[in-house]
Amino acid sequence: MKLPTVMRAILMAGLVTGFLIPEEAKAQVADSTAQAASVVVQQPAPATVQEAPKKKAWYDKISLRGYAQVRYNRLLETNPNLKCDQCDKSIGEGGGVFLRRGRLIFSGDVSDRLSIYIQPDFASSASSNALHFFQLRDAYFDVSLDKAKVYRFRVGQSKIPYGFENLQSSSNRLALDRNDGLNSAIANERDLGIFFYWTPEVIQERFKMLTDAGLKGTGNYGVFGIGIYNGQTANKPEANNTQHIVTRFSYPLLVGSKQIIEPGIQAYKGRYVVTPDQVSSGVGIAEKYLKEGFDDERIAASLVVYPQPFGFQAEYNVGRGPEFNPENNAIEVKNLHGGYAQAMYRKEVGSQVLIPFVKVQHYEGGKKHERDAPGYSVYETEIGVEWLVHKSVELTADYSIGDRTIRNAQNFDNRQHGSRLRLQAQFNF
Repeated sequence: MKLPTVMRAILMAGLVTGFLIPEEAKAQVADSTAQAASVVVQQPAPATVQEAPKKKAWYDKISLRGYAQVRYNRLLETNPNLKCDQCDKSIGEGGGVFLRRGRLIFSGDVSDRLSIYIQPDFASSASSNALHFFQLRDAYFDVSLDKAKVYRFRVGQSKIPYGFENLQSSSNRLALDRNDGLNSAIANERDLGIFFYWTPEVIQERFKMLTDAGLKGTGNYGVFGIGIYNGQTANKPEANNTQHIVTRFSYPLLVGSKQIIEPGIQAYKGRYVVTPDQVSSGVGIAEKYLKEGFDDERIAASLVVYPQPFGFQAEYNVGRGPEFNPENNAIEVKNLHGGYAQAMYRKEVGSQVLIPFVKVQHYEGGKKHERDAPGYSVYETEIGVEWLVHKSVELTADYSIGDRTIRNAQNFDNRQHGSRLRLQAQFNF
């Protein structure tokens, strides 16, 4: 095969050049080539595009927490017949080590306008000899009208905004039981209803601080609240097709640099039906009360000085409601009144907290939720101390001196008085 003349000339020039170029020049060319290659290798790789963070699903925003309370109520007991069924069914004869509460709380903001709160109890007592039933306590949904949650509606089963101590979580309360005077208004403090709450942003922060700082607050039940609820109390069906109405105003005032004082006023009105299963044979009820229910209305005042370090808490209410009358063996509408006062002192000892307290209470009136709506006369004094050993463990000792008279169809004048030392261990998780 013959190559063209031009091609042969090019090949000959290349060969001659290769032989004629000095070795130093060849080395320089080689170095330049290597450096060029090095530059290419050292060039940074193009930046990768970062993925946007994945948006949380609503169920990822739900938190789980809870607490449990174990009690023994019979140390130094002087009268085993001194009882209080609405307070604690393990008090007195037949009581022993007792699981008072076992709560799990599912809560969270599933969106910027909707919050949920669901709380079952695994230690409900159907009676003094039927314990540890699963029962729903709270199941409500807060719908905010604005992103700041100043205006919101609460729909579902929740606490009724009547009484500071009623709204206080049992995990935050100092005394082991709520006072008879205001707690007799709403057994278990809850019912099904619809409520509107107004809470300015600065007060939302104040309510949260009071709870987070261990100052025994109630949480956010609004500066102003109003609503309707069935009136037969939690986990019970409506009985007369009419609802109760309730309203409350309470404002935590900042006094000085840190002291907070919270005055409040609240009231409710409705008609309560004493259902046939609540009435003993032979006890009379007027026909109109069987169908429409009894007048059930109260008004209460509250005053709270949060413990920094001294604290004070007092509430009193008056009203009317169903009560057993031993004179004619019938349930009638009668007047009622009662309340309590409590003083406390909060002392931090290293990472632990001690809160000694004294509480006195008095109540004259009926308890509509109990069989035959018995009348009560209650005088009680409690002296105790709460010891926060760790944020997960609290111990309480409560020495109570009580004088209780109950008037019902079984006993027209059952008066019992005595004293006992009560102990509780609370576990927060």
